[in-house]
Amino acid sequence: MVYLSSFLFSSEKVNNPNIYPYHVFAKKSERLLLFHPITILYGNNASGKSTMLNIMANKLNLTGWEYASSNRYGPYFMNFVNGCSFSFGDDEDGKEISKIPSASRYIKSEDILYEIKKIQQEQVLEEGYVYEHVRKGMPKEQINSLKDSWKMKRDLENMIFAQEKYSNGETTLQLLEDYIEPDAFYLLDEPEVSLSPENQTVLAEKLNQMARFLGCQFIISTHSPFMLGTLNARIYNIDSEELEVTEWSRLHNVRYFYEFFKKHREEFENTGQPFL
Repeated sequence: MVYLSSFLFSSEKVNNPNIYPYHVFAKKSERLLLFHPITILYGNNASGKSTMLNIMANKLNLTGWEYASSNRYGPYFMNFVNGCSFSFGDDEDGKEISKIPSASRYIKSEDILYEIKKIQQEQVLEEGYVYEHVRKGMPKEQINSLKDSWKMKRDLENMIFAQEKYSNGETTLQLLEDYIEPDAFYLLDEPEVSLSPENQTVLAEKLNQMARFLGCQFIISTHSPFMLGTLNARIYNIDSEELEVTEWSRLHNVRYFYEFFKKHREEFENTGQPFL
């Protein structure tokens, strides 16, 4: 499913080329992105891929958007956002979609890490438990009866046990499963943080399945070769001036891994140990 068909970043220019977020696009000759069910924004550190996601989240008013505070030069961030435009995709009948699904959201790696930390704090865990029921629409009367109930106590004990039992990486996978619902649109900023290479691949396969069978659309920022090589995605190279669509095996970060392991090839071949 494609809810968001395209996004055009503002072409407005300012006198000071270092003003955020204008500096991200100062050397870009292309500002239009066209989206597939899964689209990747690839780039090295400080390439601007997270900024692009936040600009889109602000323009679309997605849950999780962040306001980038105005610097001493003025409210440039929101001025830039206001200068952006986008187009919706089409539904199964070929009619243009009129809005982004309400369950859609912008999920950042720090959101996941914060949730993991919250699980580790009992008082905050209780508040988060109640909040999640409010967020899902439970009436106030039921919320009041839920507090201090046997069910709440049991659920909290299970959550604490799960936190003790599972690693941060496994908890990350579970949290992402809880966050991501069918038939919705998601911006994911480096969701692989804290995940092992194997679990990065597991996550990527789950996202492939949700995009193919459950009506989800994802725009993902990452430079993980395991995510890049597993996701069935259109990949934009944000490091390029033209925002080139690039095969994953040609990207700098992936080539770096390839050359590194090729350099140490004999060490792997001489161990005599099978891969487990």
